Amino acid sequence: MVTTRTRVKFCGITRIVDAQLAADLGVDAIGLVFYPPSPRSVTIKQAREIASVLPAFVTSTALFVNPTPDEVDTVLATVPIDLLQFHGDESGEFCRQFNRPYIKAMAMKPDLNWTALNREYSDARAFLVDTYKPGTPGGTGETFNWNWLPSKQQVDKPIILAGGLDANNVGKAIAQTGVFGVDVSGGIEASKGVKSAEKMQQFISNLIV
Repeated sequence: MVTTRTRVKFCGITRIVDAQLAADLGVDAIGLVFYPPSPRSVTIKQAREIASVLPAFVTSTALFVNPTPDEVDTVLATVPIDLLQFHGDESGEFCRQFNRPYIKAMAMKPDLNWTALNREYSDARAFLVDTYKPGTPGGTGETFNWNWLPSKQQVDKPIILAGGLDANNVGKAIAQTGVFGVDVSGGIEASKGVKSAEKMQQFISNLIV
């Protein structure tokens, strides 16, 4: 019998040491935030240095919020990025113009039209669902009602759960939802943008309750 393993992404990485520990702990991906208003935003230089220490099979993910095409192209030309993550109001046409694998983040509401979203982002590698908070594109540190998650009949691609996850609730979240992957940022931090080694380790240890 094959057991499906929940994939894990540590987002908002700003330090080489945090990226190295994440890789040592076995995470599948790290997230680099290219959104200047975020306290977890990184410069091109920071991102390049962080991405350069990642071993094989750890995916470097570039997160954007309503960027211009030039902003994305600049990152792709200077940082070894494997995956794009769009957290704003980007259209499917915008997301796919870069010819890179991408995931589309959704602010979770109970009335999302998943049929339309499936059609708009037909080539997305996954949907990431995060807590809805007006004016805040993710990173809220708050959970939402996990019963709002779409069923496999509603969505034809993997679901990544974000929003308020930490070592205390990640096991329950996975057991309740059966999502493909989980994404955490604030829940493993000592302060905004600075990860806690202890919280990172606890998060991984508590993936299964």
